[in-house]
Amino acid sequence: MTAEEVESLAREFLAAHDPGGDRLEFLRARFDAGLAWVHFPAGLGGLGVHRELQQVVERVLAGTPQLDTGVQGIGLGMAAPTILAFGTEEQKKRFLRPLWTGEEIWCQLFSEPGAGSDLATLATRAVRDGDEWVVDGQKVWTSGAHHSRWAILVARTDAEVPKHRGLTYFVCDMHAPGVDVRPLRQITGEAEFNEVFLTGVRLGDDLRLGEVGDGWRVAQMTLMNERVAIGGAPVRRGGGMVGVVAETWRSRPELRTHDLHQRLLKLWVEAEVTRLAGARLREQLAAGQPGPEGSGMKLSFASLNQALSGLDVELRGEEGLEYDDWSFRRSDSVDFFGRGAGYRYLRAKGNSIEGGTSEILRNIVAERVLGLPSEPRVDKDVPWKDLPR
Repeated sequence: MTAEEVESLAREFLAAHDPGGDRLEFLRARFDAGLAWVHFPAGLGGLGVHRELQQVVERVLAGTPQLDTGVQGIGLGMAAPTILAFGTEEQKKRFLRPLWTGEEIWCQLFSEPGAGSDLATLATRAVRDGDEWVVDGQKVWTSGAHHSRWAILVARTDAEVPKHRGLTYFVCDMHAPGVDVRPLRQITGEAEFNEVFLTGVRLGDDLRLGEVGDGWRVAQMTLMNERVAIGGAPVRRGGGMVGVVAETWRSRPELRTHDLHQRLLKLWVEAEVTRLAGARLREQLAAGQPGPEGSGMKLSFASLNQALSGLDVELRGEEGLEYDDWSFRRSDSVDFFGRGAGYRYLRAKGNSIEGGTSEILRNIVAERVLGLPSEPRVDKDVPWKDLPR
């Protein structure tokens, strides 16, 4: 299908559906027309065409009801591609449409108090009981759990094998008995994320994604998509955080110094390199699934965002030390550009932790992109039950 044909379909859809009417009905109809994710198969929100043709659809449907990517980010960027790759036909039909329309919000139950950077050491157990699994454990740093209907969950189903092999991937019902969500207040004063306690949570085997014991491979699909979603989003030249800092520089000449100017120029160059590398990555994605290169993008994004938010605070002098609101609140999403410099500076500290720590990402880039020798791993072939904890 050509770009012209996709554009024609989008215009026909727009002529037949009033964007000023019911928002949810418009989004449902758009999904059914294959204009949600054009690279997804027909019947699952797509047309089975090249990923880059989505830009054509977005251009035609600009100004119509749109998705809330802040609230829906985990579902759109992580759960959906994993369900498409490993879900049964029934699971795809059940979950993808309400995920895309925002009727059902998703979160991610991966990290644990004792398994953050080294996710494969996780201890949450899932024990089979007939056609169900009984899940017990604790997850942490779960963004959006307080308003989620579903979660993507990795749990240990076999403690007798090495840590990467005994994992299984599930869709977790966040409304099931035994799911307890508690807020975690962060450095910004807000609680975007939570700790989640799972006590005797029963999940049907029809909520399992992939084969039993193959959860690590399924999780890798999720994690690679997560890193692309965080670090590989399209940014216009001079946009994003570097645009905010440049505007401060232009509007506040009294704050300028030679040293700050040199730092701004250096970061502008880094931002442009990162932007162009992201464009190249998206071209690779158009031809298939994300690979380890996304880890490099996320690593670069985190470092750049932290440096720029710090420079922004310095440029503003005493004003940069102000903070707009320390009151505790349950934030639905990260409002990075709608808040002040103090919020951006503090929130950026999480960029090098969320979606994979920068230390782990450096290992991934070194081993899987550059082909360097891997670090020694003494626990690689040791059964999980024998690992010190």
